[in-house]
Amino acid sequence: MKVRITTLIENNQDTDHELLNEHGLSLYIEANDKKILFDTGQTGLFIKNAKKLGKNLSDLDHIIISHGHYDHSGGFKSLINELEKTPESARLPELLVSSEFFEPKYKRLDNLSYKYNGNPFDESFITDHRIPCRKVTKDNYYISEQIMLFHHFKNKNDFEMSNHEFCIIKGDEIRHDDFKDEIVLGIKTSKGLIVIVGCSHVGIVNILSTIIERTGTPVYALIGGTHLIEADENRMMETIDYLNKINLGIIAVSHCTGEHHIAKIKQEFGNRFVYNTTGNIIEFL
Repeated sequence: MKVRITTLIENNQDTDHELLNEHGLSLYIEANDKKILFDTGQTGLFIKNAKKLGKNLSDLDHIIISHGHYDHSGGFKSLINELEKTPESARLPELLVSSEFFEPKYKRLDNLSYKYNGNPFDESFITDHRIPCRKVTKDNYYISEQIMLFHHFKNKNDFEMSNHEFCIIKGDEIRHDDFKDEIVLGIKTSKGLIVIVGCSHVGIVNILSTIIERTGTPVYALIGGTHLIEADENRMMETIDYLNKINLGIIAVSHCTGEHHIAKIKQEFGNRFVYNTTGNIIEFL
């Protein structure tokens, strides 16, 4: 399995200062004959970067959105509008989201007010534009024999506590968002699984330990957002201990990891560490 992962947009700028960046994440993944977009950033800026990087978004087979927050799904409408202008794009790529993806997500500002931070589109946009959409309900969903999505992660420790500022609001009902909508991409290689995450709100250790338990396959590479930006020293220490325990070959962090914790991961993992900023390319042969 030959895999190339290009970061179309991320919080941090590219080394040559030629690309656009924003708070968000979007990855272009080439895995043998499959072309997959994983997340769409906060806006449509990733589309401009894709053009500069020579990535033809009209060739996409699938669009995966990891969870229903604006900084991961915000560029989706712009992408669809762009693809509909393209003559060679006779069909739109399949959208893959979890069955809980369209739940209305908010962030608590104080005891009385909330800010909407969910998707900037609803299911009617999918219907109106005739976008093929699959809502993933299974714990493991196979796109192909070697490419899969993971869903519904077990809470397996007491140090990855979810942020109670995030909530779901439906009418008069306000409940804590436990991020059951979060999905994670896995790609099988001869060295183990490449695991690609959006934000890891449910905890990166919970995610990885669930995947390893389900598949019996070691994780070789971890790529994406880990949401360690909220981690205290104990959680960070426990996380690093776990990542060392599973013997990661590559850890390429992005987006919501936090600069302080990125520095710690870099120090711990040395040449196995990749600072996966905008424009970065990671190849697996």
